[in-house]
Amino acid sequence: MNIESALIPVDDMVAAVDGFLAASPASRAWDVETAFNWPRADAGRLTEGQRSAVQFVTLIEDHLPGYFEVYHRYFPVDDSVDRDTFVHNRELYHFTVRWALEEDTHARALARYQEAAGIAERGSLRTELAIDGQKPFDLPYDHPVQFFAYALVQEKATQMYYQHLRDVVDDPVLAAVLAKLSRDEARHFSFMADVVGRYLRVHGDATVAPIRDVIANFRMPLADTMRGYWRWALKIADVASYDHTEAYEHLVKVIDRAVDARTDRVDELVRFIEECRSVA
Repeated sequence: MNIESALIPVDDMVAAVDGFLAASPASRAWDVETAFNWPRADAGRLTEGQRSAVQFVTLIEDHLPGYFEVYHRYFPVDDSVDRDTFVHNRELYHFTVRWALEEDTHARALARYQEAAGIAERGSLRTELAIDGQKPFDLPYDHPVQFFAYALVQEKATQMYYQHLRDVVDDPVLAAVLAKLSRDEARHFSFMADVVGRYLRVHGDATVAPIRDVIANFRMPLADTMRGYWRWALKIADVASYDHTEAYEHLVKVIDRAVDARTDRVDELVRFIEECRSVA
């Protein structure tokens, strides 16, 4: 499919981006160096499983260059697209660069915690992160709504896990880090939900099959490239209640808010999403 032909109008993208940036003023920003009392970080207050969870999410967050490159590749801001598409993509870029900055800050905060708490030495951690960091990342989609529907689920699932992990750890420094991360992920989810809703309102039933495909083949980031991913993911799920399909109910809410009257195809999509959640 020609991605350009399936985009939402630029005014819709502008409204979504402006809304996100308005909810993300500079006064709410935080930085790794001053936001936390790093000398008090203490991995001795964590269980083995909690330490493992920190290591796992650090690897996931640190793959940010791969995630950002996907948006740059599928929503290019160069002369490979026509002028109208460039204008749309340039507006989206205002979001993606802010999103990338915040996600990179997450990766740095988690790595800094590992170093400060005594989980890992900085040099060896950099080398460890590079093993998976150099692996390619892609989303095999051909409809633009799919990139936002995927991120909607992924951001919400990540937010929920950070909240659950924060609630069970006994190190106040790690709890503070996770609280910052979960709040950022909540805003990222809200942007993705806004954009998906706009696609539903603009393109209606044409978005059903693409969204269904996202759910039918959903994998969290690095699930197909990280060695031992599934075994490790099950381990951290036992540490703090985690099931990415919990985020599916939030996708259903987005659909319900966007669609005034469900069509048969939208009804089938909602049933399918709910069945996937039930099976999981």
